[in-house]
Amino acid sequence: MLDRFFLLPINVEMADGDWTVLGLWLAVGLSGVYHGINPSMGWPLAVSAALMDRKTNSLALAFLPLAIGHFLAMLIVLLPFALIVTFVEWQYQFRVAASLVVLGFGILRLVDQRHPRVLARIPPTQLGLWSFIVALAHGAGLMIVPIFLGLCTSEAVPPGHDAARRLVATDVGLSGLVAAIHTVAMVLTGMLMAWLAYRYLGLRFIARSWFNLDVVWASSLVAVGAISLIFVLYG
Repeated sequence: MLDRFFLLPINVEMADGDWTVLGLWLAVGLSGVYHGINPSMGWPLAVSAALMDRKTNSLALAFLPLAIGHFLAMLIVLLPFALIVTFVEWQYQFRVAASLVVLGFGILRLVDQRHPRVLARIPPTQLGLWSFIVALAHGAGLMIVPIFLGLCTSEAVPPGHDAARRLVATDVGLSGLVAAIHTVAMVLTGMLMAWLAYRYLGLRFIARSWFNLDVVWASSLVAVGAISLIFVLYG
């Protein structure tokens, strides 16, 4: 899968399929950047840790559990899809269903913008658990499911269990790579946002940005679901 664009010589013109794969990988990274900008994914907690300790390195250290929690949340959502796409004859239906789930979840978030009560019961010191639950509750993993399924456009599987196992292993490994690249982009962007807030923008910026992005977040889920559905239906 990766050699479709990573190993292409610079002077070779890429085919349409190669540009599609490249665009999907860029979408994985950009979705991570978007999640990193969103304060709901946890960078204000890193700012809080730095302010309490009065140490800049506390800001960076706070992102380790945040990254682990976010990565696990991405993986736990992607892994089931990595398994079901083995049924090649049902890939179209799976991609349509995934797009509808993302679209429906975005509409639900627009209608009901309340934060889940369980989040208030998690102490801020449990950054990894907090990051994991928040990513799941806000549908962060769902947002990259259509992108992941686009990368799993497998050809027909030859008969036999060995071929099926190889396909499963490929898609499971791909889900881990997608989650890792997405999380790295999220962490780097979140660290930049946290550092800017800590050094220049202040606490008022955090308070305002937390609420202003709720509608944008839900709308982006609706947009991702709708766009992916259009691509699946009209190709």
